[in-house]
Amino acid sequence: MQSNSKKAWLYLLPSLVLLGAFLVYPLIDVFIYSLEECYNFASQTYEGVGAYNYLYVLHDPYFLQAVRNTFLLVIITVPLSTGLALLISAGLASIRPLRRLYQTIYFLPYVTNTLAVGLVFMVLFQKTEYTDGLVNLCLGLFGKGPIDFINGPYWAKMFVLCFYTIWVVMPFKILVLTGALASVNPDYYKAARVDGTSRGRIFWRITLPSIAPMLVYLVITGFIGAFKAYSDAVALFGADLNAAGMNTIVGYVYDMLYGDSGGYPSYASAAAMILFVIVLTITCINLLVSRKSVGE
Repeated sequence: MQSNSKKAWLYLLPSLVLLGAFLVYPLIDVFIYSLEECYNFASQTYEGVGAYNYLYVLHDPYFLQAVRNTFLLVIITVPLSTGLALLISAGLASIRPLRRLYQTIYFLPYVTNTLAVGLVFMVLFQKTEYTDGLVNLCLGLFGKGPIDFINGPYWAKMFVLCFYTIWVVMPFKILVLTGALASVNPDYYKAARVDGTSRGRIFWRITLPSIAPMLVYLVITGFIGAFKAYSDAVALFGADLNAAGMNTIVGYVYDMLYGDSGGYPSYASAAAMILFVIVLTITCINLLVSRKSVGE
């Protein structure tokens, strides 16, 4: 037994070394940076150790704006993308002819370059001196608009960002849920049909409980991915997200390191640690709630 245990640890050793080198050590290093006050990047010196960097970040209006944008993005996109993916996957599971073709079509946005998709969305939504954009042309048919979705009001920009994010993340969820639906034991469905159970009751009593672990996985990874959003906003609104009012927490960290306000690794580290705590807390809550729900 002890020999098998040693072999198991030996097999795990390469993974543990990589995790320690590229995950644990950087996390500890970032935490140390976040406590070093007035850190000078050029001389690698600092004036003291304390919580000043956290206080600065938590009172920075740009960071508070980034937190608001990120939370709105998470709250809106994760439930909507998961729900729509479930509906589309259920529809695909019930289609016999051309099922693979439909699956491929729905999966295409996931393998398309993020910035390329962003450019397409700009063409659709951006209002310029030459054109109002395809979406505004459609709104004009109903006597609405035009609305500047890219440089206009905050709600319009947030709508485009959420729409874009859902469009990008939904194909992967559709692929995963389609596979999960295909793995449900068909005998359950046959027995339910013999008993005269309605389709709605079959979905709620058989399908959902069977794919619940996969739904939990998608929700948790969806929350983590949405909290790390940055490239989506850049693809739509450009690199200066603070000026557009559409920065995210990850964008704020990047700006503190490399942007126009860059050269402040201590502030960036403090913001990164705050993001880490937020993501860890929400992930733990999701795990506890989902474990209870799945267990029931």
